[in-house]
Amino acid sequence: MLALFEDIKAIYRNDPASKNIEFLLYPGFHAITIHRFVHFLWNLGVPFIPRLISQISRFLTGLEIHPGAQIGHGFFCDHGAGVVIGETTRIGENCVLFHNCTLGGTGKHVGKRHPTLGNNVLVGTGATLLGPILVGDNVRIGANSFVVMRDIPSNCTVAGTPAMITKRDGLHVREELPRTNPIENGAQPVPDHP
Repeated sequence: MLALFEDIKAIYRNDPASKNIEFLLYPGFHAITIHRFVHFLWNLGVPFIPRLISQISRFLTGLEIHPGAQIGHGFFCDHGAGVVIGETTRIGENCVLFHNCTLGGTGKHVGKRHPTLGNNVLVGTGATLLGPILVGDNVRIGANSFVVMRDIPSNCTVAGTPAMITKRDGLHVREELPRTNPIENGAQPVPDHP
């Protein structure tokens, strides 16, 4: 219940257009509310039902959130259409996603296959983050930062295609993202099939 109150507060904190009880009309709020319920069922090991409910939610809200994804309190998804959040994704506290974001896998890993976002992360419209990458705390990822497949350190702004660090600790920079070690991030390579 605490998570839902934090999610409502996140709507008012992040969207100046929200007034009164308009949060009840937000598809992102509908999706996260349903997700918190199906994630509970998923953790209990209930078969089929969590996936069924999540697919119905996807149809109704435009957000596809796998029941296994872990999402912290204060989550806000503005507009929401086209958002995809994969099964092993972990999202920290007070994170914001805009529409057409993908937190997906590459098909090259087993186990941990999707991104991990720290606290206070903003992912701009159309950004695509793939694989078992780690995104630090207080990170802003620019709109249409396409196919981010490397870790992002804390306290950065990342933008462009390919994504580059454009701001670090308040200073303007132009740096490549550091290489990612998926094994250190909890992933395992997909075994070769004969």
